[in-house]
Amino acid sequence: MLVMEEKIAQAAAVMRELDIDLWLTFVRESATLPDPAIDLVVGQHCTWQTAWILGAQGERLAVAGSLDVAAIKDRGLFTTIVPYVEGIGGVLREQLVKMNPRRMAINFSRDSVMADGLSHGMYLHLCDILADTGLVERFVSSEGIMAALRGRKTAAEVAAMQAAIDVTLEIYAAITEHIRPGVSEQALAAMILAEVQRRGLETAWDEAHCPAVFTGPEHAGAHFRPTERLVEAGHVVNMDFGVKVDGYCSDLQRTWYVRRPGETCAPAEVERGFTVIRDAIRKAAAALRPGAVAWEVDQAARAYIMEAGYPDFPHGLGHQVGRSAHDGGIGLFPRWERYGQLPYGKVEVGQVFTIEPRLPIEGYGVATVEEMVWVTEDGCHFLSSPQESLLLV
Repeated sequence: MLVMEEKIAQAAAVMRELDIDLWLTFVRESATLPDPAIDLVVGQHCTWQTAWILGAQGERLAVAGSLDVAAIKDRGLFTTIVPYVEGIGGVLREQLVKMNPRRMAINFSRDSVMADGLSHGMYLHLCDILADTGLVERFVSSEGIMAALRGRKTAAEVAAMQAAIDVTLEIYAAITEHIRPGVSEQALAAMILAEVQRRGLETAWDEAHCPAVFTGPEHAGAHFRPTERLVEAGHVVNMDFGVKVDGYCSDLQRTWYVRRPGETCAPAEVERGFTVIRDAIRKAAAALRPGAVAWEVDQAARAYIMEAGYPDFPHGLGHQVGRSAHDGGIGLFPRWERYGQLPYGKVEVGQVFTIEPRLPIEGYGVATVEEMVWVTEDGCHFLSSPQESLLLV
């Protein structure tokens, strides 16, 4: 509740900064089709059509079905609650006309999934409700508000994320002794999930592929579930994993090398691949500071890897993390069509990003490390303890 109060107060300041008078999050049956703003500034779901309205001057208004009113009052976040019985249209129209915003943000976005919770049907319904009021022409996307709220982490948010990171690194350390020839990706994942359950936590994303576990060359690739594939001597092993603590996520990757009989260290080509990844992360971190253009941070690592003779990696360098592992807003992305305008945004103080380049090591697997960093006034601070060398098993 404390974090949500902080975020609601922050929202008013952000709206004034963006010259937006009102922010309307318009939803129905939101437990079934949740809007990303719900877990940030609302904290509850309603059954009937509901308008959650925050204002630049601190207004907190909910227009809600009469049967949902008691729960909203009990929650205590919205100070004015206007009920309806037969339909929301007339009541909502009256409230918005009275408030008469010059610019009104609604919950849609072309580029950010974290600001795009308004269904097309609900958009059409809202347009019908406000027909002939002149307010439809004043709609703007809530993307800027959501990007700022999710990106500018409070001290309480960073503390929760730090706790999630610390747990993740503890579990990675514990799993190292179980990585050996003959154990499957699925078995390693099951051990990690058992530890998550023992600690009473939940994974940062879908358990079907959190953790993701990959061993050796020709594995299934990123964003795929662990398989029955067995670890072998001479394999590079990667894991991608995170947990939630107090609703906030970690998202980290680590790389191991499984030594062959008689090896005391990894082969030179494996060491070189890992070292290039490590140094690419360092270069990105050096470029990541307030005011930096997001794609230029991506390019600092991407160009270094390609100049070292490795192929371009097929994803962005990093994304924001918070209540979701992929928390929306700008990312450290290349200027590709799939990322829309997000690569052109500027880095702000308070944002938490991953840095996660990768490269193939022919015959062995993939070198990839993912760290989490927090943008501060003078650059960025590593929240995770960086992996500086290959983990040997």
